[in-house]
Amino acid sequence: MLLRDIARRLGCRLEGDGEIEIARVAGLESAGPGDLTFFSNPRYAPLLAQTSASAVIAGDQAPAAPCAMLRSANPYLSFAEALDLFGSDDRPPRGIHPTSVVAEDAAIGRDAIVGAYVVIGPGARIGDRAVLHPHVVVGRGAIVGDDAVLHAHASVREGCVLGRRVVLQNGAVIGSDGYGFVTRADGSHRKIPQRALVVLEDDVEIQAHSCIDRAAMGETRIKRGSKIDNLVQIGHAVVIGESGVLNNKLRFEDEFVRHKMLDAIGDLALLGHPVVGQLEAVKAGHALHAALARTLLETKDAWALVAHPQFPVLELRTPPAAPSLSSTSATWQSSR
Repeated sequence: MLLRDIARRLGCRLEGDGEIEIARVAGLESAGPGDLTFFSNPRYAPLLAQTSASAVIAGDQAPAAPCAMLRSANPYLSFAEALDLFGSDDRPPRGIHPTSVVAEDAAIGRDAIVGAYVVIGPGARIGDRAVLHPHVVVGRGAIVGDDAVLHAHASVREGCVLGRRVVLQNGAVIGSDGYGFVTRADGSHRKIPQRALVVLEDDVEIQAHSCIDRAAMGETRIKRGSKIDNLVQIGHAVVIGESGVLNNKLRFEDEFVRHKMLDAIGDLALLGHPVVGQLEAVKAGHALHAALARTLLETKDAWALVAHPQFPVLELRTPPAAPSLSSTSATWQSSR
């Protein structure tokens, strides 16, 4: 692809020869002739000065390079878009694979792709141009939105809803039962049926082997644009705010007092992982660990416990300094 065409498609300002042929995208240190590379972090300036790449994507104020440059107001974003230009199409062949099992009353949208050994339950709806890779399971009455991509072994349980352009990476489970049991007089445990919905709004991505649990009542909701890393558990009846970014040190449960919220935010605070977005306790009266709550409240530039007309909301902005959580006996009760 000619560099001038790449510049046009990325919306970058071209400095240098636009007739250079670009074959691939490569890292700054390993890039050679025919490669497009990327520079953003100033500490890699020595590598930029010595790069053998044919062109580099860089910010408007980045130092000059010994090659053509694509200047961008957001070089990291431009780099991500460049990767798409040179990426391969890994979608299964168009149509419905003969080994798939599709209920008679399931609705399959226009130009959708249903791969080998996919199972689609009764009353399920698959949106236009959705892609279901091999071994995906979509349960009874579930909805998968337009342009969604479900990778191999992802599961969407009965009645759950996926919005447009949702991405489920391999093995993600949407709508697994929340952890709910009641203890009988004899000490045995009776399961509490978990029948509520899980809703993933538009442009949500759930990465590999993460679980979004359903509740007994209400719903679990991941709001528009949120991205959740591998191996994350989102507990039943939790709401993740718009454009939330959660990594794999987090586990969210609706029964905060049962150490789940402490696990989640304590790990976050101790390990310094950032979260952007809101976590809403959807049932008034949930509790937080006292020392942890004080740490959050005292670090005002990083965290805020904000008012909500019905439920407490913990808003996380940037990671605070690692707090001391040596005392774990007390709890803090949110206002009812």
